[in-house]
Amino acid sequence: MSQVNDLLAALADIDPASELAQARAQRDAATRHTQGSYEVLFGQHDDDFPLPARFALAAQVAAWHGEVALQAHYQQQASGAQHGARDEAARAFAECLSFRPVEATPQHIANLHSAGWTPRGVVTLAQLVAFVSFQSRLLAGFRLLNGDSLASTQHAVAGIWHNAPRTHSGKTALTAFTQQELGWEPWLAAKPLPEFTTEEKATLARFGHSDSDYFRLLGRNLPLLEQRTLTDKGIFYTSGGLARAERELAATVVSKVNGCIYCASVHARKASQLAKDDAAVQKLLNVSPGAELSHGQSPRWQAIIDFSAALSVTPASASQAQLQALRAQGLDTLQLLDLVQSTAFFAWANRLMLTLGEPFLPADAQG
Repeated sequence: MSQVNDLLAALADIDPASELAQARAQRDAATRHTQGSYEVLFGQHDDDFPLPARFALAAQVAAWHGEVALQAHYQQQASGAQHGARDEAARAFAECLSFRPVEATPQHIANLHSAGWTPRGVVTLAQLVAFVSFQSRLLAGFRLLNGDSLASTQHAVAGIWHNAPRTHSGKTALTAFTQQELGWEPWLAAKPLPEFTTEEKATLARFGHSDSDYFRLLGRNLPLLEQRTLTDKGIFYTSGGLARAERELAATVVSKVNGCIYCASVHARKASQLAKDDAAVQKLLNVSPGAELSHGQSPRWQAIIDFSAALSVTPASASQAQLQALRAQGLDTLQLLDLVQSTAFFAWANRLMLTLGEPFLPADAQG
């Protein structure tokens, strides 16, 4: 991929001859589909969420994340954006997703509906905010790998999480992090499978998404879901580089920072299975709000956890010292890229899971 068609390479000023550029070329699928997600999100022409409004909101989200170059890029294309009740509702939703996704409730969705947002528009709006959060952390990580420093010095610790005993619909909710298999129910109706075309059903089936309320909800904007899924696979399912268990560890760390019990349950379970160290993973899950996430872990996992947690706050605050601690544990540039991308992707994933629905404990898991 040329730098002309790689927005993040251009904004991060990545030298095409650098180790970082070579590592990103090795992770070609993640690089291409990150760009592909951007092109779909900011190339669609529809009334659900007009392009000028998309660019204007993306500029605001980038500003909240302290990403000046990304903000300028979006602002340049935001001419013609309107500023009415619909946009104010979107901005309030975006601010919650950016800074406090765990505080989202069904009322946020109701407010968007009242302001005139369609179900497809709400999904695209959530995807946009979550995607720019992903882009921002990629850029922060790339700058660190380029040898630059980040401006923010915010301390990263475990975040808060939901503690209500029941979900919005009355199911048994989770009040602690767990490695159990959980269910997830949407606050906005998933698109019924019969409403997808034959071709769209084939796309859902190709990724195993047909029976999932979550993915059929995101399937209200299916081209974007397709690119997002391919980005996910390009980050987490590639050979070489960072061990798969440590990519899953990073996903779990981000979920602890953001308070996403569902995502943590899936990826902690994978990290446990792959690393064959259930006790270390459970120790991470048990950390209380406001406490250090890496306490009591091995030196290598301490370095990974500290870096991933710091990259996950808004704005990102990972440091060169944390990066050098990772290098001291033997991580090379490709492994560091895998860690940055695994961490950044869950800035995207958590923000969708936390703001479009909530987890529940299936009846057959209740003893």
